[in-house]
Amino acid sequence: MSKRIDEFRMPAEWEPQKSVWMSWPHNKNDWPGLFEKIPNVVGKIIKYLTKHQKVDLLVNNTKNIGITRIYLKKIGCNISNIKFHKLKTDRLWLRDSGPIFLVNKKKRKKIMLDFKFNAWSKYKNFKNDNKINSLISKYLNIKIILPKKVNSKKFVRVVMEGGAFDNNGSGSILLTKECLLSSKQVRNKGFKKIDYENLFSKYLNAKNFIWLNKGIVGDDTHGHIDDIARFVSKSTIMIAVENNRSDKNYKALKENLKILSKSYDENGKKFKIIKIPMPSPVVIDKTRVPASYLNFFISNKAVLVPVFNVKEDKKVLKIFTKFFSNRQVIGIDCSDLIWGFGAIHCMTQQEPKI
Repeated sequence: MSKRIDEFRMPAEWEPQKSVWMSWPHNKNDWPGLFEKIPNVVGKIIKYLTKHQKVDLLVNNTKNIGITRIYLKKIGCNISNIKFHKLKTDRLWLRDSGPIFLVNKKKRKKIMLDFKFNAWSKYKNFKNDNKINSLISKYLNIKIILPKKVNSKKFVRVVMEGGAFDNNGSGSILLTKECLLSSKQVRNKGFKKIDYENLFSKYLNAKNFIWLNKGIVGDDTHGHIDDIARFVSKSTIMIAVENNRSDKNYKALKENLKILSKSYDENGKKFKIIKIPMPSPVVIDKTRVPASYLNFFISNKAVLVPVFNVKEDKKVLKIFTKFFSNRQVIGIDCSDLIWGFGAIHCMTQQEPKI
C-alpha cells in the first residue's frame, strides 16, 4: 500500500469528534410488539448528544424528516445540532453498516473505509445498508476506500462490521474468534487469523491484536466484541464478567478475562483491566437478549451507558463515573431497545475531528 494511505489511522472513540452518525428507526420487524417505544429511546440518546455536539441523522424519506424534526424538538433536542439526511436504510445499526473514518493529522485529511455489509451473514435485507457509505462519502466529499483481501491476486472485497473490532487509536485491536473465525455466519470465506491481521494492519495501521474467544448469549451477530470488551484509554480495557457460575455466559467470559490478563498493548505493557459485571439476564418474549453494559458510547462530553432496570445498574454506573471523571456518565434505559439485539454503541458511529 502506498505510504499516503499508511499515514492514516482510525482515532479512538474518546478522541475529539466532529459528529455522530445515526439512523432514525423505521423497521418494525426489529422490535416485534415494542416498536412504538423505540423512537423515545433513540430520541433520548440524540437529546444528550446534541447538547454538546453535532448529530448527522439518516431518515428514510422527506416526509419522515419533517415528522422526526418536530418530534425531536418536542422532546428537547438541540435541533440546530442535527443535520437531517434523506437516506434509505434497512436498520438503524450504523456502527456496523456505516463508515469507518480515518484521519491523517499531518495532511489534515480524512478518508472513509467502506467495508461490504451483509447483515452479519444472517439476514436477507441489507441492500440499502450496503449503499450507505458511498452516499455519505459523496455528501461529505471524502475519498472512499474499499478494503480488499491483502495479498490476494484477485479483488476480494472484505465484509466487516464496526462492532466486530475495537481500537485504541494507537495500534491495538480487540476482536473475537467466534465472530470472525468460526464456521457460523461466515463473513469472509476462507479467511484465517492472519488475513484479518493483515487487513487491519494495512487499513487501520494496527500492529497488535488481542483475540478473545466468545461473545455473549443471545447476540445475533455471533460474537461482536462491543458487548464484551472495550478500550477506554490506550492501555485500559473494560471487560464483561459474569459472577453467577450457573449463568450461560460464565465460562466464556471467564476465558476472555484470562486471555486479556495475559495480553499486552502495542508497547509491550500489560493492560489495566476494569471488570464490568453483566446485568441480570434480560428476557423478552421468552428470548434471552444480549444485554450488556459494554455497549456504551463515548461522546465529546458524555458517556452514554445502557441500563436495563436490574440490580447491577447502579454499581456499574458508579464504576463508569469513577473512570470517566472528565465526562458526564448517563444511564439510558435500553430494556426495550435491546429487543432489537443492539444498544447504544451499535447505533452510533463517530466522525472524528481533524
